[in-house]
Amino acid sequence: MALPSGENEKKIFILASASERRSLILRSVGITPDLIFSPDIDEKQLKNETPDRLADRLAREKAVAAEKIYLQNPEYVGASAVILCADTVVAKGKRVLPKAENEADFRQCVKLLSGGKHTVRTAIAIRSAEGKIRTRTVKTTVTVKRLTDQEIDLFYRSGEWRGKAGGYALQGVFGAFVTHLNGSYSAVIGLPAAETVSALANCGIHPNIAGETGL
Repeated sequence: MALPSGENEKKIFILASASERRSLILRSVGITPDLIFSPDIDEKQLKNETPDRLADRLAREKAVAAEKIYLQNPEYVGASAVILCADTVVAKGKRVLPKAENEADFRQCVKLLSGGKHTVRTAIAIRSAEGKIRTRTVKTTVTVKRLTDQEIDLFYRSGEWRGKAGGYALQGVFGAFVTHLNGSYSAVIGLPAAETVSALANCGIHPNIAGETGL
């Protein structure tokens, strides 16, 4: 259960994600987490689970896991926490692409992405200070040029694909191969900025612009 919320309680903002990019997106819009940690959950796709449901479920499960960590830590007794979690799913049609960890994953992703459109869904889950968890998913369509062997080799040598959903980071080398994007750029790189700022504002977390703003 959540800790009771009151006027005299300290409110802290927790980013429950190990992604440096998500932290940077937050800082770029004037929001700095008081605490950052990453909950550990099983991210395997369930049988017949759609990309939309996968992204939403994983973000929600991360929020539940993060809430348990927060509530079980005596350091946070007397504090009301707003917790932000997110999950990004890259899909070609209904097929979810893996997080590329090796060359085989890389080749599989490039084959599916080259010369066509794919979708990126980033779901955010926010646990309010009152203990309610709400989710929202932002979907973006990305169009990629047909890649030459030389471009694929260049991309492979960059190493930027490793550990990334769908095997790429839009803000890196791969960005030169994207011809069109319909949706949220920031969502593709990890966090939908506009939707996140709005959702956090509803929980009492507001931007404080002072300092670094670049992505």
